[in-house]
Amino acid sequence: MQPDGNEIRRQRETHGYGLRKFAKAVGISHSHLSRIERGLRGSQPEVLVKIAQTLGCGIEDLQRDRTEPNDGAGP
Repeated sequence: MQPDGNEIRRQRETHGYGLRKFAKAVGISHSHLSRIERGLRGSQPEVLVKIAQTLGCGIEDLQRDRTEPNDGAGP
């Protein structure tokens, strides 16, 4: 699955989570979460589901369109 790292970071910060606290809540390392958010690593479906559950949204809200680049340069 191709997560939208920028969207995950935006929602995480909006919900008041720091990187380490959120990673712990999701059950992954903070370095793994950081790589997902920076677009350096994809995500297993179960990890993306846990991220979405923790943020209170659907996984479709956290996936990037396959035609959309994930170069870190957001609007």
